[in-house]
Amino acid sequence: MEILEKAHELEAKGADIIHLEVGEPDFETPKAVRDAACDAIAAGMTHYTHSLGIPQLRAAIAKHYNDRYGLEVSPDNVVVTNGTSPAMMMIFTALLDPGDEVILSNPCYACYPNIVEFVDGVARCVDVLEEDGFNFRPAEIEPVMSEKVKGLVINSPSNPTGIVLSDTEISDMAEAVDGRAYIISDEIYHGLVYEGQEHSILEYTDHAFVLNGFSKLYAMTGWRLGYIISPPEFVRPLQKIQQNLLICANSFVQWAGIAALENTQAETAAMLRTYDERRRYLLDRLRGMGFGIKVEPTGAFYVFANAKHLTSDALAFCLEVLEKAGVAVTPGIDFGSGGEGYVRFTYANSLDNIKEGTARLEKYLKDREAS
Repeated sequence: MEILEKAHELEAKGADIIHLEVGEPDFETPKAVRDAACDAIAAGMTHYTHSLGIPQLRAAIAKHYNDRYGLEVSPDNVVVTNGTSPAMMMIFTALLDPGDEVILSNPCYACYPNIVEFVDGVARCVDVLEEDGFNFRPAEIEPVMSEKVKGLVINSPSNPTGIVLSDTEISDMAEAVDGRAYIISDEIYHGLVYEGQEHSILEYTDHAFVLNGFSKLYAMTGWRLGYIISPPEFVRPLQKIQQNLLICANSFVQWAGIAALENTQAETAAMLRTYDERRRYLLDRLRGMGFGIKVEPTGAFYVFANAKHLTSDALAFCLEVLEKAGVAVTPGIDFGSGGEGYVRFTYANSLDNIKEGTARLEKYLKDREAS
């Protein structure tokens, strides 16, 4: 956020900034989704809904998971939320008593430890390595397991790394936890995979929560629509939290969510092709500039690049790049101490902007080396 706020300050003074820091699709929300929202408003769908979500959307979400992953998810286990951040807060609130622990990777998505600590839980961070794609090693889970551990978070495709967990890797994680804690699987970037296939945690264990939503694949960040697929025993606790804190997700947006699941295949496929073109270009350019990328990211829209040959202070480096090159990128330290020395680039921007941004960065690095 410091990078983004500084970029806005510079833009207000007339600077031209290329944004490669913000993890938000640059595409318009598909027309079918926009039309469905307008139709719902015109039909008067502007009142409270059932606290768990409208039955039609819950059924569509269950069908989507069943068709895509060969599962038998019941709509009764789906809780519709105002985005995935409130969903995350609801899960940790229902799962944790004060002092209970959640195992997280270091680095990881920056909000995980903040939300765990907000509900008086303890973030138990486990260092992960670049050569492993920043994924857990199952053998390192056992030493941190205890009666206090109630959950373990996985995120595939990952923010900040863009790495996709394989079938074997998820299976091994489920076996390592072995029902002693719930696995919370953040699947918000599902559908944004360019090589191979993503897998849901529910293919391997039902002792798990799925966290997902519409922001990334369907370019619906501002619509604030997410969902939880919950173990049956947690549906009622989650419902009570929703009733008291959030009431329900936005009514007409829920109807738009059905359209996203059912009527946007052509648009999402086109987005996927465009992202992949950008991904390949950005990887090639970054490697050409000397950034380290040991495991190629094949999902989401991020590259988490090793810049330790350039800096030991990623935040200071990114601020310098912003001010001197006019390119905004995200310091890896934002994602935990294990991210120090890394820089996250996003390709959720046009190819023309990515080309301009990398050209500016390359010139800056050459000038920096020369001086």
